[in-house]
Amino acid sequence: MSATITEKILARAAGRATVTPGETVWANVDVLLTHDVCGPGTIGVFEREFGAGARVWDPDKVVIIPDHYIFTADEKAHRNVDTLRAFVRAQGLPHYYDPGTPRYRGVCHVALPQEGHVRPGEVILGTDSHTCTHGALGAFATGIGNTDAGFVMGTGKLLLKVPPTLRFTLDGALPAGVTGKDIILRLIGDIGVDGANYSAMEFRGGAIAALDVEERMTICNMAIEAGAKNGIIEPDEKALAYVRARTDRPFEPVYGDPDALVAADRLYDVSGFVPCVAEPHLPSRYAPAAERTDVTLDRAYIGSCTGGKLADFVMAARILKGRRVSIETILVPATCEVAEGLITETVDGRSLVEIFAAAGCRDVAPPSCAACLGGPPDTFGRASGRETVISTTNRNFIGRMGSKDARIYLASPLTAAASAVTGHITDPRELM
Repeated sequence: MSATITEKILARAAGRATVTPGETVWANVDVLLTHDVCGPGTIGVFEREFGAGARVWDPDKVVIIPDHYIFTADEKAHRNVDTLRAFVRAQGLPHYYDPGTPRYRGVCHVALPQEGHVRPGEVILGTDSHTCTHGALGAFATGIGNTDAGFVMGTGKLLLKVPPTLRFTLDGALPAGVTGKDIILRLIGDIGVDGANYSAMEFRGGAIAALDVEERMTICNMAIEAGAKNGIIEPDEKALAYVRARTDRPFEPVYGDPDALVAADRLYDVSGFVPCVAEPHLPSRYAPAAERTDVTLDRAYIGSCTGGKLADFVMAARILKGRRVSIETILVPATCEVAEGLITETVDGRSLVEIFAAAGCRDVAPPSCAACLGGPPDTFGRASGRETVISTTNRNFIGRMGSKDARIYLASPLTAAASAVTGHITDPRELM
């Protein structure tokens, strides 16, 4: 029986030959991810249901990466991290990336693959909706709540409903100035924020194959913004090389059957795609950047799991080299690895940090989620009033970056950088 990659991964995790969309299966979990916002709640559920002296099902499969509210004086945020530290010590968990130490890494969705915890064919569950990022490496990855995570922490399994697959085939040559962020914003604009509810969004085609792994992460990360259960891309040599460079653990990639039945099959020729934005206050409010030049901006924000990877900063640097920004421009690398890359990576012989400094950007912030989720009042880059912001983050809901009065336009690093130069939404091709 033919099956999609998502169905095959869940079948293997359930010890079944096959599964069908809509049925529920007990799936064995390969990685459970949590962070400082949801980790304490997950621990509370685990200890309540399994007992204060209970042990996690497998210490090697629990990964805890504090990242959301790290660089703040907020006492409750500090208390959350202290809760994680105490639990990690009591359980002897090896995969804890402690803030304030050399092991701190940054945003979990970028750090998890960088640290070798994402492997093709595996099941990854995380207490964060953007856990679907990791489908870019051929894993089944999805977000779950604290209650489910507490159960997984004690048993190593979870009852999951097999999602139907929506297949997106993207062929053609991606035009200059168009990125993975523009692709996913276009798709969400087409189907809406509920267009993939509890479905697997599977991305394939020549245009996907041409993207690097970090761009694929951006696409899978935002599958949740269309309501998807997971986003996934079958692993090719680029993906396999990325994984092998970061872990020596064995893994077995999974591939779907070409003739597998899917709930919908959408075909695109990306040669007609253009740089775009998502207007306030939904990721589905697609608009070509060239048609929104009348939008004056107060701030540009380049960071987060969809805009703070090294590839994202290289894109921004290519626009900003030899130019000056005209509005406050905030840079937040997703991880410490990215922050180091800003120093070592060059564009036309100059390091990225030199380019950004010469362009008049603010000092590079410490790696974290920073203002993407708003955060306490002292969070770096937090919107505090009626600002209009162009941002490389993944959500533009009311209050998402801290102020309910702020207007957030989502965009690629290229579009955000070009707009930072002009002070209004700008198609980056004008500056390329």
